[in-house]
Amino acid sequence: MREIFAGMPWWVKWIAVPVVAIFVFGGLIASVIGFVVGLLFKVLVFVVLVGGLIFVVRKFMSSSSSRGDW
Repeated sequence: MREIFAGMPWWVKWIAVPVVAIFVFGGLIASVIGFVVGLLFKVLVFVVLVGGLIFVVRKFMSSSSSRGDW
């Protein structure tokens, strides 16, 4: 492989080959990036919802214990 690229001009190695790779694998790269971003968004929403639930439960428990026993 090195012998093949050794005789090529610099622009083939540094411009044409990456452009062809992005053209061929662009859909795969985009779907992987979309999956990772979607997963991170879902994890963020999960953390926010669990944090909100814990906040509400603590607030409810502290306000009900301050009233005393029924």
